[in-house]
Amino acid sequence: MSDGGLSSVGNAARLLKAFLSREREIGVSELSRRLGLGKSTVHRLLTTLVQEGLVEKTDSGGYRLGLTMFELGQVVQSHMDLHGAVGPVLAALREETHEGCQVGVLDGHEVVYIDRLESSQTLRLFNETGRRVPVHTTSSGKVLLAHLADDDLDRVLDVAPLNQMTPKSITDPAALRTELSRIRARGWSEAVEEREIGVASIAAPVRDASGRVVAAISIGAPAARMGAQQRRRLAEVVVEAGEAASRRLGWSPETRHLREG
Repeated sequence: MSDGGLSSVGNAARLLKAFLSREREIGVSELSRRLGLGKSTVHRLLTTLVQEGLVEKTDSGGYRLGLTMFELGQVVQSHMDLHGAVGPVLAALREETHEGCQVGVLDGHEVVYIDRLESSQTLRLFNETGRRVPVHTTSSGKVLLAHLADDDLDRVLDVAPLNQMTPKSITDPAALRTELSRIRARGWSEAVEEREIGVASIAAPVRDASGRVVAAISIGAPAARMGAQQRRRLAEVVVEAGEAASRRLGWSPETRHLREG
């Protein structure tokens, strides 16, 4: 990107932040004065922001934040709620399992890890918070896919490139759907060397007050420490952690029974 492009992005960000004054609307002249930019530049920025739904023009000719900004704010709030609800549960899960623990959310056809704690063991995995991974190759991703409504799942799989990350990656849509049905029935997911050789993980859903799955809580470790018997034992622990986090978000078993009924 050219310096001019970076300047435009910076000016657009400054323009959006001008609305932190909480005024109902602001006109072009006032925005120009506050930002120290020419009216033509401000108008050009506003035109682009209106097209993206970040700003909208009022009947009186002023501008205010658009619906997309509200939607983005809701996403930020939900992530903040998740951090607060899941943080103590994540710490307890790491304390019990001594393995790396993380919380992931679905973003398109990728999983984004919004919180994580490293393993306390000498041999550990190193993944960064904010890292994006293909949804079909991780236990978190498969849990999140398994609890989508049919139409939403179709939309994700229509665009998700089911790339073969390892020989064990599931790349056939029909096979993936069969796997997702099994996950939905048993309440947890596993991925053994599907994204990276030598790595295994187990995940369970985290629900909000309405019972909707909004995140996945998981543990990951070297596959040598997570054989089949160990995975079954750890699955119970991860499911309990998912339910504990869900209760902190307002979910209850009664909510689940109402939704399933």
